[in-house]
Amino acid sequence: MACDKGFSSHYMLLKPEEVKLFDLFHILFSSDIEKRKFVDSSEGTEESFRRRWLIFISVVAQKFLLFVAKPLSWIGSGIEFMLNLLSVNRNLGVLLLNLLRGRIIMPDKTSAKFVSFIGNLDKRVELDSSFKYGDGRYFATLSMMASKTAYENRAYVETTVRDHWKMEYLGFYDYWNDYQDKSTTQAFLLRDKNDDHDTIVVSFRGTEPFDADAWCSDFDISWYEIKGIGKIHGGFMKALGLQKNTGWPKELPTNTYKQEDNDNRPAPPEPLAYYAIREMLIKELSKNDGAKYILTGHSLGGALAILFAAVAILHEEKLLVERLEGVYTYGQPRVGDEKFGEFMEKKLMEENGVR
Repeated sequence: MACDKGFSSHYMLLKPEEVKLFDLFHILFSSDIEKRKFVDSSEGTEESFRRRWLIFISVVAQKFLLFVAKPLSWIGSGIEFMLNLLSVNRNLGVLLLNLLRGRIIMPDKTSAKFVSFIGNLDKRVELDSSFKYGDGRYFATLSMMASKTAYENRAYVETTVRDHWKMEYLGFYDYWNDYQDKSTTQAFLLRDKNDDHDTIVVSFRGTEPFDADAWCSDFDISWYEIKGIGKIHGGFMKALGLQKNTGWPKELPTNTYKQEDNDNRPAPPEPLAYYAIREMLIKELSKNDGAKYILTGHSLGGALAILFAAVAILHEEKLLVERLEGVYTYGQPRVGDEKFGEFMEKKLMEENGVR
C-alpha cells in the first residue's frame, strides 16, 4: 500500500467492503494473507492462527454492523424518542392522561431538553460544587462530566456549558472519517476561565450503543507501526483523521487530496478531527500565554483523546505539547502496544509532567 508507506512501512489494513466469502474463510486455513484482497499488509504471511482468527472476527463483526446499521439506528432513535416522550410529559401516568386529552407533548430531538440513551442512564447535569480549582480532583471531575455530555446534541451541550457550568462554549463539531466516507466523529470544546486559570477542554464523543459506524471503528483491528513510537490501532486513527492517500501529513493540501492513481478528489465536506481541533487549539491558546488545555473522552472518545496527543507529539507541535494540562479518559480501550504506551509516558513526562 504505497500511499501509507510515507508514515508507516509496517502495517495491516482491513478492508471489509472488499471481502468475499471464500477469501474470508480461506484466511483461517492459510497463512498466505497477501492473496486476500480485504487484507492489505506489509507482511506477506501470518503464521499465527490466533491473529488470523482475530482478523476473521473483526471483518465479520464489521460486515454485520454495516448490514444492520440502519435498523440499529432506527431502534436507537425509537428508544430515545420513547424515553424523552415520557420525560417531557413527566411520567407514564401524565402521558396517558395527556393522550386522552389530546394534549400530548412531543419531544424535539434538536432541543436542549432532548437526552440521549446514555444521558437517560445518568441524568446529572451540574458539576460537583465540592471540587474547586486547585483541588487535585477538579479537572478529573470536569472531564468526567464533559465526557458524559459529549453524547448529547449540540443544543444540550451548549446549554449545559453556558447555563449550568457557567463556562464559555467554543463549539460542537462533526468530523470526517476518510475511510468510512462520512462524518462519524464528534467533539465539543469549552473554556474554563477565571482569575486563577484559563483551561480549554476538548471532549470527544465515545461509542453510542446504536451507532454502527462507531462500533466499526472499535472492531477494526487494522494497525500501523510508526518508527520509534510503536503499533497503533488503525480504527481509532481513521476516526481521528488518518487519510487514505497521505496518512498523517503535518499540513493538509488546501483544496484537493491526491490519490494513488493521480486523480484529484474534492476535500471532504466536513473537517478531519485532528487537524481542525489542532488549529482551533493553537488559535485559542495563542490568546493567553498562561492558557492550557485538557483532552478527555469516554470509550472511543478516550482513545481519540490519547491519540490526539500522540499525533501532536509526532508532528512536533511544541505549543500543544507544552500546554497540555492532562489527558483524562474513562473506559478507554487499548490504543497501541506496550512500546506505544512507554513512548507516550516518556514524552508527556519529559515535556510537562503529564501522566
